[in-house]
Amino acid sequence: MKKTKLIAGVAVIAAAVVAGLLWSNGDTSADNVASNDVLTSQPPSAADAAAVERGRYVAIASDCTACHTMPESKLPLAGGYSISTPFGGIYASNITPDIETGIGSWTEHDFFRAVRHGKGKQGEHLYPAMPYNAYVKLTDQDMHDLWMFMRSVKPIHYQVPETHLGFPYNIRLAMMGWNLLFFKNSGFQSDPNQSAAWNRGAYLVEGPEHCAACHTAKNIIGGDSSEYLQGSNLGEWHAPDITPNSYTGIGGWSEQQVVDYLKLGSNHVAVASGPMAEAVTNSTQHLTDDDLKAIAVYLKHVPASETVRPQPIAADNAQMKMGANVYSANCTACHNSDGKGIPNLAASLAGNPGLLAADSSSIITTMLQGGRGAVTVGNPTSGAMPAFAWKLSDQQIAATATYLRNSWGNAAGAVSAEQVAQARAALKQPPQMAAH
Repeated sequence: MKKTKLIAGVAVIAAAVVAGLLWSNGDTSADNVASNDVLTSQPPSAADAAAVERGRYVAIASDCTACHTMPESKLPLAGGYSISTPFGGIYASNITPDIETGIGSWTEHDFFRAVRHGKGKQGEHLYPAMPYNAYVKLTDQDMHDLWMFMRSVKPIHYQVPETHLGFPYNIRLAMMGWNLLFFKNSGFQSDPNQSAAWNRGAYLVEGPEHCAACHTAKNIIGGDSSEYLQGSNLGEWHAPDITPNSYTGIGGWSEQQVVDYLKLGSNHVAVASGPMAEAVTNSTQHLTDDDLKAIAVYLKHVPASETVRPQPIAADNAQMKMGANVYSANCTACHNSDGKGIPNLAASLAGNPGLLAADSSSIITTMLQGGRGAVTVGNPTSGAMPAFAWKLSDQQIAATATYLRNSWGNAAGAVSAEQVAQARAALKQPPQMAAH
């Protein structure tokens, strides 16, 4: 009897603890500072111009365009872009002030609660494809300014397709459990032991820029792992390690070289491509020099990953020999025989940390479908690489990728033809053209 009572008591205590955590985790009282003014009820006046401009900057820093504007569309912030997740596509919402299809009927309080706590107008839980676990760190002032900017946005009548995920991911209440595990319901806390620049950089990286969304590996249910900013797979791309690891990360970059990369889309070795090119084009190039320097200061001081440089694959390896021949015939015009590339145009392959991750998705994708670097004010011509899917076989692309990852002082695992074949199919790239 005593044992039964003890078990029952422990169960009651455990239930009370879980209930308390759920309440604390779901507490949105921090958003009560916002008004109940409807978005379209009071368009911003001339006196609000400064707040609107500050809000525009917050929107740029938060890269709202990336998800809420369909690529190549003329419907800014009208949603419709399908965000790819391991559980299916999630359509980004229309966040223009259209009353019927956008957020025109929302109040400022509704807006705060959605952005910082992942809850829609009716209290429904949003999927964490919306990075509210980062935006929770946005200050009240930044949130208010962002709201004022949203009032100035042109309303666009566009009905976004509904998101349909399979069971059990279609159960929105399940997000309560996800939030309990992975959502830290607290705003940004500055560190008094660090400099003002470090704290500003931490705020930008952890909050509006939400760098961990791509650069921190995820677990099986989409929560951040403990490997903060140490790189993560994005399907056909790999977001690289951006910690101070000198092998796979940015340990060999100066603060100015980090700034150059974020402002120009390229630096002494790397050229932003894929999703990062979009982030540079839409967001980081528009940040102030002081904010870019602050991000660099912070990134250079986060804990470095512990990845150790492996032994390179020998140059006389059969795959390396094939890769060397393919590289010589197809790549040296832009990347040079020494792998140093062309500054601000063609990436250096020698000492490029983006090539050295265990995950070789990015180099395979780039070789198959080609790509274009970030287009920025400081580097408007950018650089483009042609697709080689039509020209090279899976074996040739695998051999070339292996060669790149193990030449000029580089060292990384071999890439297999099977990996290339899988990527070719996923990207819907054509087979190698038959010789006649």
